[in-house]
Amino acid sequence: MPHFDDFTWHTLAQALVLLLAAAALIATLLPLMRQTIWWIRVFDFPRLQIVGVLLLVLVAGVLLGWHQPAADTYWMPALLASVALATGYQAFRILPYTPLAGKHVGDSTRTDGEGHLSLVMMNVLQYNKQSDKALKVLQEADADVIMAVETDEWWHQQLKPMEKTHPYTCHEPLDNTYGLLFFSRLPLDGCEIKYLIDDDVPSVHTKVQLPDGRTWVRVYGLHPKPPAPAESETSTRRDAELLLVGRELEERDEPTIVFGDMNDVAWSHTSELFRRISGLLDPRVGRGLMPTFHAEYQLLRWPLDHVFVSPHFKVDEMERLPYVGSDHFPIYIKLSFEPQDKAEQEKNLEEADAADKQEAVEKIQEGKQEEREEEAQEAGVRA
Repeated sequence: MPHFDDFTWHTLAQALVLLLAAAALIATLLPLMRQTIWWIRVFDFPRLQIVGVLLLVLVAGVLLGWHQPAADTYWMPALLASVALATGYQAFRILPYTPLAGKHVGDSTRTDGEGHLSLVMMNVLQYNKQSDKALKVLQEADADVIMAVETDEWWHQQLKPMEKTHPYTCHEPLDNTYGLLFFSRLPLDGCEIKYLIDDDVPSVHTKVQLPDGRTWVRVYGLHPKPPAPAESETSTRRDAELLLVGRELEERDEPTIVFGDMNDVAWSHTSELFRRISGLLDPRVGRGLMPTFHAEYQLLRWPLDHVFVSPHFKVDEMERLPYVGSDHFPIYIKLSFEPQDKAEQEKNLEEADAADKQEAVEKIQEGKQEEREEEAQEAGVRA
């Protein structure tokens, strides 16, 4: 068995901490490039995990004496300072999604039920066969509106019992992991399935009537493709789909909810740009991360399933629902229609400037162009 003296252990520790420092700094810097290629965009997701690594490096660096370098390691204080700056930057990006920040969407003060609307977003994982768990969670949550994504015809049949209590439906089951099922207990108006960018990725566009029988709420249900090698080499079309909806909302002033598995995190540049363009608020701000993915790996979780709302609404309840056999946890929210406080909540909106609007136009054009190129390539292969 090899013998390691103190010098060897110290050298190994230095090398390991240096490696972690380099990896965490690169993971912090890459998303700043604003490139759409998947292996860069993926570093938008694990900010919390990156903070954990950076904090570990800071503690280890101090213990290893990086703040008191020798003549041949004069650069170590600068490295330690860089790690501290990266930690601060990552924490700054995450801070709004913790209870330490102020809430952008206030707590409900309405006590009657006529102005409340509850929703569940559930990614079932198409190949998951634990439909009994999913159905039980949906029935116990008893939300007014439910969207289940990654649903094929098999899942349609398994969740069909929901139609007894939620008779207003708008379904598009598909076997490509982008099918969706939309159930509502409340009346719908003009429910449409649209393919905004990708010709195989549907979205729901409808209006839902509140229990008061007078107020209609515009609702969008989305599930764009993630930037991943097996799905899309870039985030271009995902970004374009979100921003296409955002630009449509830019011209409207009505009660609106956009929800779904966005395959993006709340703190990404695209999510922030979407909020500025759309004029919507994120109820997670000030309430906590509530990470929904990955359900089976506790140390690798981030919020991918979202609800964005117009300033007409406040929050009565918001929670992550139990495990249903999927790689996502479902998310539940109960909203309260309180338009009398709309002006006050509008103070929390992030304003879009001319550069934001131009960027949104360019990203939408790039997304449409990328889809046209892929369709042409597929047509060539078939020919």
